[in-house]
Amino acid sequence: QVHLVESGGGSVQAGESLSLSCVMSGYAIAVNCFGWFHQAPGQEREAVAAIFTENRRPTYSDSVKGRFTIAEDSAQKTLYLRMSDLNPDDTGMYFCAAGKCPSSWALLQAASYMYWGQGTQVTVFP
Repeated sequence: QVHLVESGGGSVQAGESLSLSCVMSGYAIAVNCFGWFHQAPGQEREAVAAIFTENRRPTYSDSVKGRFTIAEDSAQKTLYLRMSDLNPDDTGMYFCAAGKCPSSWALLQAASYMYWGQGTQVTVFP
């Protein structure tokens, strides 16, 4: 069982930056990837960034590529999402997740993830 707790959300102006953290506890042998997901109001949850635990090679959605950075500190058991040049479309809940990803394609698929945090709210004003 893996337990995930996000923090770091808040309200910012467009163009500003924000960093999210996800503290992970527990262990599941099947987990080999971590991801960050964004859920805008009234929309489905979508992946924005993900990483394999073995090689830590990141994958990003086109909407955040070049603006967001995912990183994992295994010693601190913490997953980070550093977000820059935020815009109002980035508003919503952000969730971290842990899962079993059989391929790079699966990194950005919500169905690959079995464990989810409760989410943290990010609001970006124009």
